[in-house]
Amino acid sequence: MKILVTGAHGQLGREVARQGMDHELILTDYDTLDITNGAAVAKFMRELKPAAVIHCAAYTNVDGAEADFDGAFRVNVIGTQNLAAGCLETGARMVYVSTDYVFDGENQQSYREFDATNPKTVYGITKLQGEQLVKEILGRHYIMRTAWLYGEGNNFVRTMLRLAESNDILRVVEDQVGTPTSTVDLTAAIFKLLATDAYGTYHTTCQGQCSWYEFACQIFRLAGKNIQVVPVTTEEFPRPAKRPAHSVLDNYMLRMMVGDPMRSWQEALAEYLNR
Repeated sequence: MKILVTGAHGQLGREVARQGMDHELILTDYDTLDITNGAAVAKFMRELKPAAVIHCAAYTNVDGAEADFDGAFRVNVIGTQNLAAGCLETGARMVYVSTDYVFDGENQQSYREFDATNPKTVYGITKLQGEQLVKEILGRHYIMRTAWLYGEGNNFVRTMLRLAESNDILRVVEDQVGTPTSTVDLTAAIFKLLATDAYGTYHTTCQGQCSWYEFACQIFRLAGKNIQVVPVTTEEFPRPAKRPAHSVLDNYMLRMMVGDPMRSWQEALAEYLNR
C-alpha cells in the first residue's frame, strides 16, 4: 500500500517508518510538506496518489500552545483539514492521531470512545477540532486517540533517565493518572486497523494505568537506577496548561472491532528499555 506519513521525524513517525517497511511509504515532515498550505497539500496528493495517509504531525507543545493559539490551530486544525480534503479528492483513507486531552480528566472511570469530550487546553481544543473536521470531510477515517506516548525521541522516559544521571532525588507528580503508551504498540494498532474497513474513533493506549510517579519508579526499577523518587502534587508544579487528573482511556472499540493488540504498559516499557 502506498502510504503518506506526516510528522515522519517525530517519535510516532519514526516507528511507523520502521514497522511499515513492507509498504510504499512517502515520509514527510515540515521541511518536505507544509500541511498548513492547502494548495501544496492538494498538489502533493494529486501527484503521488497515496492509498492512505497516516497523520502523525501535530503541534504538541501543550504549554506553548496556551500562548500560541493561532500556531496550534494552523497545524492541528488547518493542516488536518487540508489533508482530509486531499484524501477526499484522491480517494485515500486517513489515520488521524489524537489525544486524551480531548477529555477534561475529571472522570474517575476510564473514558470510552463515545464519552463526552470537554478539552481544557488549547492543545486539546485544537486536536478535537481536527477530529471534527476529519469526521465532517471524510467517511473513510480512523481517529486514534492515545496518551503518554514514548518512542525514539524526547519523552518522559528519556527525561527521567537523563535527570537520574545528575540527581539523587527527583520529585514527580503523583495525582495525575494515565497510561504510558509505546509507539511500537500504537503503530501496530494503526496498521491493524488500516488493513480493515473498520472506520471510526478508537482509543489506543497500552493496558493498565499509573501515575507519573509510579511510571518514574518503574523506569528506574527496570533500568537498575538507584534514585529516590518523591511524590508531589500538581499544585507544586504549576504549568501554563491544565493537565488532566485522570486520563485513562478504555480501548473499547478496538477490542470490539479488531481485537486489542496493545500490551500492558509495564511489558511495553521493559521492551523499550531493553532496546
